[in-house]
Amino acid sequence: MITKSPALVRTMVMVAMLALGPTVSTLGHAQAAASNYNLPDFTDLVEKASPAVVNIRTTERVRQRGNGTPEDDEMAEFFRRFFGVPMPGVPTPPGAPRRGQPQPPQGEEQSRGVGSGFIISADGYVMTNAHVVADAETIYVTLPDKREFKAKLIGSDKRTDVALLKIEANGLPRLPLGDSDRIRPGEWVLAIGSPFGLDNSVAAGIVSAKGRDTGDYLPFIQTDVAVNPGNSGGPLINLRGEVIGINSQIYSRSGGYMGISFAIPIDEAMRVTEQLKTSGKVTRGRIAVAIGDVTKEVADSLGLGRARGALVGSVEPGGPAEKAGIEAGDIILKFNGRDIEKASDLPRMVGDTKPGTRVPLTFWRKGQTRDVSITVAELEPDNPKLARSRGSDRRGGEEGATQAPKPNALGLVVNDIPEARLKELKVKSGVEVDTADGPALRAGIRPGDIILRLGDTDVTGARQFNELVKSLDRSRIAAIFVRRGDATQVLTLRPNGQAR
Repeated sequence: MITKSPALVRTMVMVAMLALGPTVSTLGHAQAAASNYNLPDFTDLVEKASPAVVNIRTTERVRQRGNGTPEDDEMAEFFRRFFGVPMPGVPTPPGAPRRGQPQPPQGEEQSRGVGSGFIISADGYVMTNAHVVADAETIYVTLPDKREFKAKLIGSDKRTDVALLKIEANGLPRLPLGDSDRIRPGEWVLAIGSPFGLDNSVAAGIVSAKGRDTGDYLPFIQTDVAVNPGNSGGPLINLRGEVIGINSQIYSRSGGYMGISFAIPIDEAMRVTEQLKTSGKVTRGRIAVAIGDVTKEVADSLGLGRARGALVGSVEPGGPAEKAGIEAGDIILKFNGRDIEKASDLPRMVGDTKPGTRVPLTFWRKGQTRDVSITVAELEPDNPKLARSRGSDRRGGEEGATQAPKPNALGLVVNDIPEARLKELKVKSGVEVDTADGPALRAGIRPGDIILRLGDTDVTGARQFNELVKSLDRSRIAAIFVRRGDATQVLTLRPNGQAR
């Protein structure tokens, strides 16, 4: 048996305490930090908000399959009875029973989809996504207390994915609306909805970013809140219990949540909702231009100072922009007194302007700003956006030439354009690209393109264009205005250098 003296035991204990000292100290600091950092408690918020979040179920009636002839109906019935599958060549509609499941009788309602929504007024107005109720035969709204109502679609707007419903009820709980302009990345938010049909599911996260451009009329709120199919149309709520967005989209390669979700800012949604409530549709303005972003290289080469504004790619003949004197290649800097920082700002500003309104517009052309007034027209609800560049593969130049001209310092061989062709193209002047090589080829220029301008100088002919190229400073980037199809783009390149 081994015995230790009291002095030796005390020494060993002191050594052990010294060895554990840093660990004990670290734990103490961690506990102190945890007590000083209070994580949010969502329980009261969820309890208060949940009664105003609803489940939305849509149905459609079973349509006649085949092309309506008795022979097709008999053949469809044969395949259904004996093989349990639809007749080959006839697609199965979404929500229809799959193989081995009984087929509902023709004309009977069948489930089409589920989503979420929330009550915005005590008299029964409900907000959701347009895609949740699109093409639905019947819309049912189910409250958390299990009351179910057949809803009337007041109106929907596909461009913003907002829909307004009405149920016949009074004294309903409602969610207060917040200010989506005041949100900041990093703040806590909640999503309440019916993912995969699971009613009143709650998920928490933070605002990842704001102003995400994923659509012409929507600067989305990006979050890391777990949003899944069925959450669409549900509210995004801040810690004050206010709705700041409508959950609308997710980024996913699997169909499920992958860490990124998007919500429609409630300010934008309410502007749409007010119009839907008043007239059942949304009226937007248009000025009839196709636009693109202004890159740093383009801004530098045109003397703009910094990348901002919307670059006009094409102008619709007879539209408001053409009447105001806007041309392809102009950069729109202000609309109705408001600065345009990026191209996507312009459609939102124009869209929010009442048709028929005359507003000031500022644009950049040839090294200086110009001010005009423009009368906003109405954007037809069913009209697609003005098409962007359609491209042209037609080659210019004459066949049978004995010797190909040598490309200039930009790698271009160009030809004069006959007057009749200029009128056909609806341009005042320019040259047509016969050959593109070197810097021009790397910049994306190809035969058949029309060159309208080099820097701030209009191109009037092939000889003049080649003289302009000779005078370029080869240490600086040059901007070249290229027309392809109906669109004009600004490309930047360096003579005998790398295209940008």
